[in-house]
Amino acid sequence: MTGPDNRRPLRSRQTAWAQAAARRIDGAGITPNMISAGAVLAAVVGGGSLALVGLIGDMVVLRGALLLVAALAIQARLLCNLFDGLVAIEGGKAAKDGPFWNEAPDRLADILFFAGAGIAAGHPALGWSVAALAVLTAYLRELGRAEGLPPDFRGPMAKQHRMAALTLACLLAVVEPMISDAPRLLAFALWIIAIGTIATATIRATRMVGALKAR
Repeated sequence: MTGPDNRRPLRSRQTAWAQAAARRIDGAGITPNMISAGAVLAAVVGGGSLALVGLIGDMVVLRGALLLVAALAIQARLLCNLFDGLVAIEGGKAAKDGPFWNEAPDRLADILFFAGAGIAAGHPALGWSVAALAVLTAYLRELGRAEGLPPDFRGPMAKQHRMAALTLACLLAVVEPMISDAPRLLAFALWIIAIGTIATATIRATRMVGALKAR
């Protein structure tokens, strides 16, 4: 749901399956704004599932099921991010309020997923910290764009990398209780994402300052 000059470069956007799915979604009358709102619904399900993981104790089977739901919800969020742009730009359905729906649901989704992951890991403050860092990287990108610079989507821990890391952590955490009495994998993953996101924010800020000075 963003303009062609502010789109995250995605190889999947050019694949035949994505193009075909986007045409079906477009033909069903689903708008880009509705798809963006769907990303928030996925984040509510995924973040809620992760939060429940931290509240159910030693119920291993239920814990595993919730982690699988969270992993699927993360991927559903990314699919919404893919298809809203395809329907908006390629489908010619970009709306005047598209910029809001392109950014605001994404930031809320980041907060829900990482806050939930922090509760699941037993470290709520860590989850909220990662959520804040994720929002910071997006803020820096949009600040640079507001100053006339090209949007900086680069990592090392951009959105797609954060979501990939959290998905992998959820899947591995399904089996972790079988080999460890004190699961720590989700906390470890959050620390990795935090460090990578700090690096991403630092790199983006440094590039932006350098580009502004070079004007």
